[in-house]
Amino acid sequence: MHIGLFGRRNVGKSSVLNAMTRQSVSIVSDVAGTTTDPVEKPMELLPVGPVLFIDTAGIDDAGALGELRVAKTRLIFDRTDVGVIVVDAGHWGEFEQKILRELESRHIPVIVIFNKSDIAEPDPALENRLRDEGVFTLHTVATEGQGILDLRQALIEATPDEFINAPAIVGDLVGQGELIVLVVPIDLEAPKGRLILPQVQTIRDILDADQYCVVVKDDRLSEALGRLNRPPALVVTDSQAFDRVADDTPEDVPLTSFSILFARFKGDLNEFVRGTLAIEDLKPGDHVLVAEACSHHPIADDIGRVKIPRWLKQYVGGDLRFSHVQGHDFPEDLSPYRLVIHCGACMWNRREMLSRILRCRNAGVPITNYGLTIAYSLGSFERILRPFPSAFETYCKMRRCFK
Repeated sequence: MHIGLFGRRNVGKSSVLNAMTRQSVSIVSDVAGTTTDPVEKPMELLPVGPVLFIDTAGIDDAGALGELRVAKTRLIFDRTDVGVIVVDAGHWGEFEQKILRELESRHIPVIVIFNKSDIAEPDPALENRLRDEGVFTLHTVATEGQGILDLRQALIEATPDEFINAPAIVGDLVGQGELIVLVVPIDLEAPKGRLILPQVQTIRDILDADQYCVVVKDDRLSEALGRLNRPPALVVTDSQAFDRVADDTPEDVPLTSFSILFARFKGDLNEFVRGTLAIEDLKPGDHVLVAEACSHHPIADDIGRVKIPRWLKQYVGGDLRFSHVQGHDFPEDLSPYRLVIHCGACMWNRREMLSRILRCRNAGVPITNYGLTIAYSLGSFERILRPFPSAFETYCKMRRCFK
């Protein structure tokens, strides 16, 4: 869960973050504008689980440099699951009201902290109005740690239900006590000495659902399946191994990929299915945007820069133009692109991924993800969608429309 701290300069946002985390995460100073870029701090907030605090630069900053800081701060709205507005206790104006309206327009729960309450008290009528609107309010003296326990409680109460009762990654697709086989290639892109986050989270989700799994490399899948006394309920593979895994997995065994599981878990699988079918309309020379949520150094045969472009060009039958962005960078103007292909966004919260989907939808540009693109390009699309009835129905309806 991402918790964004918003407000004017020098109202105590950094002091609130330091008090909340019990660490000197952000520099605190009487000089307005000390925080120049968003500062991020992860911590465990029980019973919610892992959260990420984002201390933003004051968005009343002035000057050319200030405008750049404000622009970065505005991007945080796309990532925020709970918004915290920090104000000097005696001050609430149109500026704070605009922040509140922006958060409420996105249906983001809001907490208003009246900081420095040892110096001034907020208007009781204002507090009553905010509470009537469903906004949590509290008083703090962050430099003294006063009111921080109240903030913890308010954060727990404001937490959206999906973070308390998190949606399943794979556990709802098969019955309790069933076996799932996870295919994990160990190649040049596999991190040294560990598994990648989607694989780890999928294993944990399987255990939480009282199921069990076998983890195997792609070149040992056939042998592993031969040792089982009955077929598994599902096989999940890394997208890059689709062809080999599909050949080794019997047709009557459901098959999908980690990337497609995360298309549902982090985004909107039905929207991605609709976006994938836009591949049919691509023509040589069209411009495609490839977006990665995390930054990494590309290697030979990189999935986003080499493999997907190669497979798409083969499918389209001609050259395509590809642009790449990483991290939180994303073009303001999407009109040059005929398609956006996004990674699984395993390092992000769902809200940021949904925000990108909404931006693409508003711009009229289809969006899909790595796994769906690979499966479609290689001819495995129908098979990998069958474990998801709603998405498969969306696909079938659209195919009928094409025909």
